[in-house]
Amino acid sequence: MTSYESPTTPGPSGGDQLAWEAWPTLFEHVVGAPSAGLHEIGIDEAAGLDVPSEPVLTVVHDPAGNDTGETFDTLSKADRIAAWLRARMPHRIRFLVGDPVPMSELAQTHAPEYLEAVRDGEPRELAESSGMSWDERLWTAVMASTASVRAAALAAWAGRTVTGATSSGLHHARYDHGAGYCTLNGLVVAARAVLAAGARRVLVVDLDAHAGGGTASLIEGVDGIEQVDVTVLGYDTYESRPDARLEVVGAKDYLDAVRRALRSVVDPGTVDLVVYNAGMDPHEWAGGPAGITTEVLRARDRLVMEWAEAHDLPLSFVMAGGYRTARWDLDDVAALHGVTFEEALRSLGRRAAA
Repeated sequence: MTSYESPTTPGPSGGDQLAWEAWPTLFEHVVGAPSAGLHEIGIDEAAGLDVPSEPVLTVVHDPAGNDTGETFDTLSKADRIAAWLRARMPHRIRFLVGDPVPMSELAQTHAPEYLEAVRDGEPRELAESSGMSWDERLWTAVMASTASVRAAALAAWAGRTVTGATSSGLHHARYDHGAGYCTLNGLVVAARAVLAAGARRVLVVDLDAHAGGGTASLIEGVDGIEQVDVTVLGYDTYESRPDARLEVVGAKDYLDAVRRALRSVVDPGTVDLVVYNAGMDPHEWAGGPAGITTEVLRARDRLVMEWAEAHDLPLSFVMAGGYRTARWDLDDVAALHGVTFEEALRSLGRRAAA
């Protein structure tokens, strides 16, 4: 990997133009200096900046997030998603990797003793409280995943654009323990980083099959972060409150519930960044209710993207849930997540044409 420095040649046209023009701001807030921080992954076929006629989507992906003995899909699918993107849209994606998250920032979201347990493996029960087995590489993997969420959020906010990260396993993690295969809550870490960089209001839109109870617990009493949450399963639910609103629905009401959640956001034009937890596990083949198909999830992603466009809001998304089942393998899961990237590129195109 080589340092990604500010460009010296004319930037691309279209939806990526704002991000290109904002690189000095991005570097100031993401890494503090233009010679460090976000780096290009050396993938020649992903050199989207060489194709100026089409919007290019910035995707933050760190292969270290897969480098662990844990084989559960939460970590292992990120490389498959990146491979799917390289194969299907090689000139439409710019892959970057972010700087590590400072421990001082992590300690704002998680208890020091919990962070030490995940890093060192002791006490083992706490280190494995997410449900994932511990080995000496788990810390590096979840730190890489969290760093990707943080960097993508900061890049979207700085460039007033749309970005993505291949990270999963975030929204169930609590202050002092993991849960539901979520070790670190990168959504809250990222939201706090954006606030520290100068934003005033960050909205988390959680459309995973399971509720984001971890996020809800971590943002309570934190000025500037709020969540809307639509779930189709009963796991990790919580009582709604003004800054964390939850609705549990079935397939028939799913898209209407997403619309209601977005309409519930008061004065949306004052939101500085949308962080979208774009879980694909509501799918009927992934444990969700019958009737939530791939096309329903595509329509859902389009609803979120178009709502953000309508209010001129930057948006950063992460993968969240989506797992192998008897009906499909990990490559099928990667292709399902690809729907969100496809809709993000369409959003960039609409933004460029507006």
